[in-house]
Amino acid sequence: MPTSCVLQTDAYNARMKDTGKDLLKDLFTLALLIIVVVIPIRLFIVSPFVVDGESMHPTFENLDYLIIDELLYHFQAPARGDVIVFRYPGDPSIFYIKRIIGLPGETVSINHGAVTITTVAGAKLTLAEPYIMNEDATYTKNISLNPDEYFVMGDNRPNSSDSRIWGPLPAKDIIGRVDLRLLPVKEIGFFPGKATYGAPASSSTTAIATP
Repeated sequence: MPTSCVLQTDAYNARMKDTGKDLLKDLFTLALLIIVVVIPIRLFIVSPFVVDGESMHPTFENLDYLIIDELLYHFQAPARGDVIVFRYPGDPSIFYIKRIIGLPGETVSINHGAVTITTVAGAKLTLAEPYIMNEDATYTKNISLNPDEYFVMGDNRPNSSDSRIWGPLPAKDIIGRVDLRLLPVKEIGFFPGKATYGAPASSSTTAIATP
């Protein structure tokens, strides 16, 4: 009997040792995946952001949880209508979310809430913006953008600190495009707030946005 007990104990210890090795192996594999895959994705590809404030109402509300694509603009230029997250030029520690309205080299004209774009080629288009609930019909401004600047505005125009106030957004301050909303659950989906504008067919036309 004592011999048998020793054999059982040795077998138990061997199993525990193998289990411990497997656990260490799994932990090492998990740590390796985090280092090689998760951290680079988190740092260079996508980032989570929580909306703070009402400047993008009704498209985005306070506390909406968003995923930002940080890789996209390394391969293509930001487009008109993109909702982006960027560092506020006046304080890089602050992050803003706005919609791109004017592209580099263009002239943005705002006349009592109506936005007209003069493109680099000289064509003009007036933006129809169905994503706006509140328009600031008292505001008038003309601004020409440099080759590395964008004009951005919030969808809640009367309650948004944007390019109308602090000027054009330098391209270097753009972090990425909003590609996914995770919260609230009822609003979950890809490319929330997406809007596209038709290219001007002539020197003067109206561009219709489809959210």
